[in-house]
Amino acid sequence: MCGIVGMIGSSSWSHAALYDSVMEMAATMVHRGPDDHGVWVALEAPVALGHRRLSIIDLSPTGHQPMVSPSGRYHIVYNGEVYNFKLLAEELSRLGHGFRGTSDTEVILTAFEEWGIESTLQRCQGMFAMGIWDSQSREMVLCRDRMGEKPLFYGWLGGCFVFASELKAMQRIFHQELSIDTSALAAYFRFGYVPTPHCIYNGLYKLVPGTYLRIPLDAFNRANDFQPLPGSTAFCPQAYWQLEDAIQAGRKRIISNEHEALDQFDALLRDTIRLQKIADVPLGCFLSGGVDSSLISAVMQAVSETPIKTFTIGFKEQEFDEAPYARAIARYLGTDHHEYTISANDGLDLIPDITKYWDEPFADSSQIPSLLIAKMARQNVTVCLTGDGGDELFCGYNRYFANARLWAMQQKVPYEFRRMAGNALSKVSPQTWQGIYNLCKRISRNGKTQANFGLKMHKLGSLMGMRNMQEAYPFLMSSWQNPADVVRYDQEATSILDREPAPGLGSFIEDAMFWDQLGYLVDDNLVKGDRASMAVSLETRMPLLDHRIVEFSWRLPLEMKYRRGQSKWLLRQALYRYVPKDLIERPKMGFSVPMGDWLRGPLKDWVNSLMGADMQHIGEELLNYNKIETVWQQHLSGTHDHSHLIWTACVFKSWISEY
Repeated sequence: MCGIVGMIGSSSWSHAALYDSVMEMAATMVHRGPDDHGVWVALEAPVALGHRRLSIIDLSPTGHQPMVSPSGRYHIVYNGEVYNFKLLAEELSRLGHGFRGTSDTEVILTAFEEWGIESTLQRCQGMFAMGIWDSQSREMVLCRDRMGEKPLFYGWLGGCFVFASELKAMQRIFHQELSIDTSALAAYFRFGYVPTPHCIYNGLYKLVPGTYLRIPLDAFNRANDFQPLPGSTAFCPQAYWQLEDAIQAGRKRIISNEHEALDQFDALLRDTIRLQKIADVPLGCFLSGGVDSSLISAVMQAVSETPIKTFTIGFKEQEFDEAPYARAIARYLGTDHHEYTISANDGLDLIPDITKYWDEPFADSSQIPSLLIAKMARQNVTVCLTGDGGDELFCGYNRYFANARLWAMQQKVPYEFRRMAGNALSKVSPQTWQGIYNLCKRISRNGKTQANFGLKMHKLGSLMGMRNMQEAYPFLMSSWQNPADVVRYDQEATSILDREPAPGLGSFIEDAMFWDQLGYLVDDNLVKGDRASMAVSLETRMPLLDHRIVEFSWRLPLEMKYRRGQSKWLLRQALYRYVPKDLIERPKMGFSVPMGDWLRGPLKDWVNSLMGADMQHIGEELLNYNKIETVWQQHLSGTHDHSHLIWTACVFKSWISEY
């Protein structure tokens, strides 16, 4: 893992100014690469590249970046790993190429010269973000891996074209040029993240996964002509791999035999993990005790000659604590297991670091345990494998099934009747609905009341007015379901989620998995993992997101993912080959924290400080503080669980006061 930066300046930029600026930009990301750094400035053009290196493969100086190709045509800065680089090197050797060192970076550059950039990307199996200066065509080329495991921001600031692994690099040099994109801010309050291809700042974007972007030197400042989504125009990202294509190809080669599917998956996962174990530094594995991480740990141990190191986080609140399950699995597998139990005070201690490492507003509270487990693992290893992707690829989220049932039931009612009924439900306030529900519970004496019943009735009323799944999905994924309640904006940012459902699916669950793989996975789970791990200079690798496994998952019928009320059916069958069933089967918990209780307890003073009058002048032209305060008081009263809404607002307030 590394941090990369680059710039195309105007003709007025001197060689020294480019060098100093890129050096300073790279210095903001020393956490991504503490082992080495480098800057290269072109002699024939106002172009510069910068790099911070976390040494993983080829720890010698021959792995230093920026690196130049054998002919001198390409200069590269590269973040990530191409796991099949040894196979590519063997093929290139047979074609007559030689290598000075043993890094995958050198192999990639040689492949560019032999096959070209797009063909090389299609051959690469891995996670990566790259910036490449092509001195022959005089253009900057940016590339991102298929699933978006590695970040890449880019855009136009101060008459320059810039790119970097993290926004703080741009913030350091172009602070005066940055302004908040209110349409992206509205999307943030809806989802808890800013969706690709947008960025919180005007003029900046995130590169869409599976694409590359060419910026010609003679037209680098044509920002007004640019389109950030892949398309047919000349000045936009070009796709070398698309999820829709993988789905269509998979649908033509459905695997109907369960034993065949299980054998293929097991072999594919073992091969993937063998490749992802290649490193010149110590490795380990995150083990939460759930299906995904247990499977990765089990297979990693099966293909290893010595006990692997595993790491888990526990919670003092028992209803959130999966540590005992992880401990039992580690004992059965014989791993060298490490465990750490966290409390609200641990979360409080980390709050200043949240905006330091998530330098774009990001409000998934599981970022806290993610950062803590990364810190613990980094004391023992430099690389960790994770189970990320299993939920999105193999139907693991409980919301898939609950929302599918709800959608199916209401589809039996004609749309106009649904719409009218939904309007009627929505006209009754959430407080009134809650009061009716609480009264009924007291009369029936039937257990504990549900704090969010009134809000759920309003959500149901809104859902009944949705015409199709494409409207329903972003609504169901929303934190603030109506961002206009809290954000002052003209129009909410569109995103990659505005695509039509993938051809050939047609079920709510499969459409939701498709949209999750485009959006929630990329902009929430992978951002969380990347920033948490790189904050402590730890590389994380995700075997389930190998593009061969992604493509394989779309060859499976839905009943091999979800069967008789059980999620991730095929993953479970694979896991039972390594771990007894009784160690695995229990209700899904997820990697979350008891944020609702924490906000009312040890984090209460922090929230009040952000809501206080002395803080309200910060961003007051952007937000409706009266609405946020109302929601906060409802949460404090215990009548509502607004933890997602409050966390989203607090993270933004903390972020804007920092940046």
